[in-house]
Amino acid sequence: MKHLLIILSILLLSSFLTSCEKKNGPGTETYEDGSSYVGVFKDGERNGQGTYTFSDGDKYEGEWKDGKRAGQGTYTYGKGEWEGDKYVGDWKDGKRTGKGTYTWSNGNKFIGEWKDGKQTGQGTLTFPDGTKYVGWFKDGTQNGQGTKTWSYGTKYVGEFKDGTQNGQGTFTWGDGRKIVGEFKDGTQNGQGTLTFPDGTKYVGEWKNGKEWNITLYENNGNIIGRFVDGVKQ
Repeated sequence: MKHLLIILSILLLSSFLTSCEKKNGPGTETYEDGSSYVGVFKDGERNGQGTYTFSDGDKYEGEWKDGKRAGQGTYTYGKGEWEGDKYVGDWKDGKRTGKGTYTWSNGNKFIGEWKDGKQTGQGTLTFPDGTKYVGWFKDGTQNGQGTKTWSYGTKYVGEFKDGTQNGQGTFTWGDGRKIVGEFKDGTQNGQGTLTFPDGTKYVGEWKNGKEWNITLYENNGNIIGRFVDGVKQ
């Protein structure tokens, strides 16, 4: 019995000493790969505000929970493929999750919702030349309903899939032409109606962006021509 008590006392003392060794409060830690952390610890884990500098020059400044990025924070990329890119926003379990802004070094910018590190939900993607997409994203690309406006005045309103126009939509050109119908991989495919500023209309089927089986109407409704299997009659 006496020996058992001695063993238990040793185990308890060992556990106490181990817990005392764990960092708590503000501190600094340098890791074997050259990365370093300056911030708050709790039970030896990064918890609270802190800055983690990676050996490749990447840097995260913000909130931590149980050793992972969680809450509000800013991640700036150093060397490599994403050099100069920056994300400012929400984090969960070490990944971009919630609302945030990602700015690329080339000037592109996304403002919106994230899930598991990818743009998912509603957002706005802008480009330096003035082109803009406003709508839904999934797994990092435009997916769902959205509006894309190009800098030269054209606009598409409708369905997107994997970053391009796919499904039902309306495409309007800067000169006033407008087509309402089906799109596939960014071009007119399927049924649609193309209306010109003077009221002339092309109604029918497009194939890979080309008039295929189409009836041409004047603004008064009279038929003035046709396309049959891609050939104008």
